[in-house]
Amino acid sequence: MANNTFTEENFTKLKEVIAKNKDKQGALIPVLNEAQKIFGCLPIEVQKEISKGLNMPLAEIYGVVTFYAQFSLEPKGKYTIGVCLGTACYVKGSQKVLDRIKEELNIEVGKTSRDGKFTLEATRCIGACGLAPVMTINEDVYGRLVASDIPSILQKY
Repeated sequence: MANNTFTEENFTKLKEVIAKNKDKQGALIPVLNEAQKIFGCLPIEVQKEISKGLNMPLAEIYGVVTFYAQFSLEPKGKYTIGVCLGTACYVKGSQKVLDRIKEELNIEVGKTSRDGKFTLEATRCIGACGLAPVMTINEDVYGRLVASDIPSILQKY
């Protein structure tokens, strides 16, 4: 997938965000949030710029980026599919649903499809246990799933 987000203009925006936050207590998280909005993800090149700008070790920044689920090292797809693997969903067959999605889209958990359309994530309880097994596609929730439901659901997107 071609990535045209690493432009000089975007690095200039990042430098402005860093300058605005650099003297504030706890600046890292707000800077990372803004950087992810600008670039769509937080690859090492962006982390190095933040490291330099905030005068903070790259290892510390990488640790925060990889610890918090809202940050991503790779671009996310237009649609993020989350399959719940919490206890209720798992017992009712969410692994089969997840396997079918992997097969249909030819992607692994945590990865994005070649066309940049879908990112697949395995999630923990999303609070819809009565609908188990459950998956979300962005804001849409699908419940009481069986593997054979997957192709028609994906076709909508």
